[in-house]
Amino acid sequence: MLEIAGLYKPKRVQLVTMGCSKNRVDSEKLLSRLSDGGLEIIPESVPYEEARPDIVIINTCGFIGDAKKESVDEILSAAQAKKEGYVGKIVVCGCLSERYPEDLKESLPEVDALFGSFQWKEVLKWMGIAEKKPSVWIGRYLTTPRHYAYLKIADGCNRKCSYCAIPLIKGRFTSVPMATLEREAGALAAQGVRELILIAQDTTFYGMDLYGKKMLAPLVERLSKIDGIEWIRIHYSYPAGFPKDVLKVMASNPKVCKYLDIPLQHSSSKILSMMRRGVDHEKTQKLIDEIRDRVPGIVLRTTMIVGHPGEGEEEFEDLLEFVRKNRFEMLGAFPYSEEEGTYDASHFEDDVPSSVKRKRYNRLMKLQSRISLENNLRRVGQVEKVLIDDFKDGFLIARSQKESPEVDGTILIDISALPDGKKAKFPADFAPERFIGKFAAVRIVSATEYDLTAVLA
Repeated sequence: MLEIAGLYKPKRVQLVTMGCSKNRVDSEKLLSRLSDGGLEIIPESVPYEEARPDIVIINTCGFIGDAKKESVDEILSAAQAKKEGYVGKIVVCGCLSERYPEDLKESLPEVDALFGSFQWKEVLKWMGIAEKKPSVWIGRYLTTPRHYAYLKIADGCNRKCSYCAIPLIKGRFTSVPMATLEREAGALAAQGVRELILIAQDTTFYGMDLYGKKMLAPLVERLSKIDGIEWIRIHYSYPAGFPKDVLKVMASNPKVCKYLDIPLQHSSSKILSMMRRGVDHEKTQKLIDEIRDRVPGIVLRTTMIVGHPGEGEEEFEDLLEFVRKNRFEMLGAFPYSEEEGTYDASHFEDDVPSSVKRKRYNRLMKLQSRISLENNLRRVGQVEKVLIDDFKDGFLIARSQKESPEVDGTILIDISALPDGKKAKFPADFAPERFIGKFAAVRIVSATEYDLTAVLA
């Protein structure tokens, strides 16, 4: 590590975030401090040769093999830009450097400094930026559109899922106090945020460490009282011990989206037991039935793993039938990847060939594609409230409560078409960008597997 704190005075910084939205929140809090410190922030979408930053900070992901490779590739890209004179210095932080600091130091000498997942104050100190008081970080430099933001309500994880390295990287589950989250959410609302997306390694465990009981439902109720916040969306919930009072809040509070991200990972009792998920097929199905019964019209997003050790054709067919029956509105999947240090790595052989994993993934996603199309076609003709995210190629790009940003489909609003089928005529100074961040009522007119087309209602 090259110690330059107080000697090197950067003016332009570019922060590249790899991996999940939880990493994005960490990056936004660090960017807020860097901006307060007088640095010019360059958007991460700008190529290095155009950006020419004094410092590039890469917030890495170390969750699975593909994510680790993407992070390493980004570091190598920055290193090449540094060699060519487009980049000053390279700082690497986050999950990958938390997990493999010595390996990265040895294999990537172009990197000027390495920091772990929680060493944000050390990054500032290394850059010669004084830390402000109070030490609670609620400021955010948003990298999302200004009208929605992620709110990380906890970090770490106490679960013992056999395949997952997150507890090794992030440590024990640690909730953010409610008062701090209210302050952060209030500050976001003051910036124009209208939608909060609650995230954590496990949102449903929120509060256990601080309050001795699960407090996600009370937290959501308190956040919903903040002026300006109109939608609250819950991601990364866990099926075992799911707090049922959350369903009551979803059903009764109009600000809480009838949308739940609940990664189930599998349906076979045998595989769920090997994964150490704390539920079996019967309990999982019972939970889904109760959620749909208590929150009519709810959208369920889930994630599945194919090719876990021990998954034969019988277990995979169980998964396919489970998906056929439950017709999840949104479903993602990924082939199993063995991660060193996990329970799986020391207890099971990775016995499903890569080619079989890929075939099973393709079969599952082909099934889900049909289900998604059928679900979307049923929405044609309906009038829905949407939040407009962008304008591109003549279409306003929007989402309803049924779509979360970045992971789900979108609703493309044809602003040239009127509800009666006629073409709209706009004045010369018409600016569709003024709709971004606004809510609107639209009528769905057509659908594909993942996206819908609409007109203003």
